[in-house]
Amino acid sequence: MSNIELKQQHVEATMRLAPVIPVVVIDDVRAAVPMARALVAGGTPAIEVTLRTAAALDAIRAIAAEVEGAVIGVGTVLSARDLKAAQQAGARFAVSPGVSPYLLDAADDSELPLLPGAATASEAMSLLERGYRHLKFFPAVPAGGHKLLGAWASPLPLIRFCPTGGIGLASAPDFLALPNVICVGGSWLTPANLLTSGDWSAIELLAREAAGLRQAT
Repeated sequence: MSNIELKQQHVEATMRLAPVIPVVVIDDVRAAVPMARALVAGGTPAIEVTLRTAAALDAIRAIAAEVEGAVIGVGTVLSARDLKAAQQAGARFAVSPGVSPYLLDAADDSELPLLPGAATASEAMSLLERGYRHLKFFPAVPAGGHKLLGAWASPLPLIRFCPTGGIGLASAPDFLALPNVICVGGSWLTPANLLTSGDWSAIELLAREAAGLRQAT
């Protein structure tokens, strides 16, 4: 089995941990550990912390070190430098909004499994040629939503998706009902107001609602 196949197996296992992967934008590293504990307690252990703030890598490092049961990942990965920094911080998977040849080459050389982004059938086909069978569909709603993704199921039967972008609790079941969707990514589990106020019980409740979507598909 090739290295990329092994890493894709890891990505699939991560995608199957829960029907929703929380996508987190965190500004204060002090919120990272209690937030992650709330998400794990609520049943959403795979957590994507995006590289959109200065606190992101420190947050990943803290969660990796202190939160039992968390499978911490890094999002908004754009370069080889991002992959290396995330791996050093303790991330266990990486997510990119799209792809470039340079990023894919860097991913080949990295131990960190990558969930790459695609928004068109052509991009998905190109990634399949590189050995990627598990992709992020982004931005899911603006790019065409569940109807477009469902239309890909028959002509692209080998690919499974994690749609992310514009999805909420009400619309997630439309995506999760598709045969080519394993999970969805969503930022609604960790809204900025709850992170700022430190309302971890509310975040745990949102995670429980999201985890319960499995039964609705």
